[in-house]
Amino acid sequence: MKLEMICTGEEVLSGQIVDTNAAWVANTMMELGIEMQHRVTVGDRMDDLVAVFQERSKYADVIIVNGGLGPTSDDMSALAMAKAKGEDLVENVQWREHLEEWFTRNNRVMAKSNLKQAWLPASAVMVDNPVGTACGFRVKLNNAWLFFTPGVPFELKRMITEQFIPFITEEFGIQAKSALEKLLTIGHGESSLADTLSELTLPEGIELGYRSSMPHIEIKIFARGDKAIRQLPDVTKQVKALLGNAVVAENRPTLAAEIHHRLYQSGLSLSVAESCTGGMITSQLIDFAGSSSYLHHGLVTYSNESKVKVLGVNPQILDDHGAVSIATVEAMAQGARNILDSDFALATSGIAGPDGGTDDKPVGTVAIALATKQGVYSQMVKLPGRSRQLIRSMSTAVAYDMLRRALLEEAVIVDYPSIPRFAK
Repeated sequence: MKLEMICTGEEVLSGQIVDTNAAWVANTMMELGIEMQHRVTVGDRMDDLVAVFQERSKYADVIIVNGGLGPTSDDMSALAMAKAKGEDLVENVQWREHLEEWFTRNNRVMAKSNLKQAWLPASAVMVDNPVGTACGFRVKLNNAWLFFTPGVPFELKRMITEQFIPFITEEFGIQAKSALEKLLTIGHGESSLADTLSELTLPEGIELGYRSSMPHIEIKIFARGDKAIRQLPDVTKQVKALLGNAVVAENRPTLAAEIHHRLYQSGLSLSVAESCTGGMITSQLIDFAGSSSYLHHGLVTYSNESKVKVLGVNPQILDDHGAVSIATVEAMAQGARNILDSDFALATSGIAGPDGGTDDKPVGTVAIALATKQGVYSQMVKLPGRSRQLIRSMSTAVAYDMLRRALLEEAVIVDYPSIPRFAK
């Protein structure tokens, strides 16, 4: 099956918004063992839309069309499809009734423009949208089925999951003869990971993929076919053995998700004191429901005064060692843990840039400490100074990994090839 995607909208074409929909669809399909063959973005111009529908339908088997199903004048997907096929738009009575019921249920007055969303190409098959007002539909043109989806991300995801995947499974006889393992890594570049794994002889039907999303590199191990699926656990074990400390999570989207899972299951508590990370450690954890069961508090103690008055850091430590130092983050972590007698406390202090660095402590210097009931573990690392965001996100990842390792009763401090560490 040749799968393509057409993304519509001037805001997408011009870069005003990042097209996360296309990335999500491609990744979702890849995990089903279906590779996206081609993708194109086109603006809200009728002639361009008609032309791209006609052209790509000659080459693809299925095309996901995203966007342009709303009630405004720049929502042209339905009319463009009708023109491409040489047929009229007709009102879908079922969807009109759905719209009227939706607005009544939500105690809203329906503008007349919303009725536009019920007008579909004459040959269209309606595709339900259970969470929005934009009607999905599919149409056959030339060699391809064009499957029209709303631009709103959560509406798109519901339609792809509940409507599109069952459709292609039935239409093309796609069997779920694939499996996937994901390994999340930190502290290694993509090329070095690939070099390390180059010595691995993969069985037929198994292949590796890499996805860079700093501060992580995700390794995907695809298995296609029954035999390859049976071999997948052993191959995954081999990959993990070769990578060693680089692997920080398995089948988790982020390291924060891994930490959340382990803390939630453990019954242990965490406090956080952040300077350069500015609340990032805490924020990523509270994205998960249930984080209140283990997260005591997250403090952003950005100034020296707050470190002293809130966390109880001795002013002499700051005078002698500076805010970005092992001594300071150890005192911050101990202070944060002592407030509510938490099982663990993380603390960060660093120079995120672009200014503020010195010869001894350049931009990207970050001190991180983990306080436990048994003692305090700390390190000061030199992170790539490419951007404030990267320094903060990598600092967060290293802090998480220290906590993860403590939860697993492993060595808290390890060497990361791409993250140099200052001597204490």
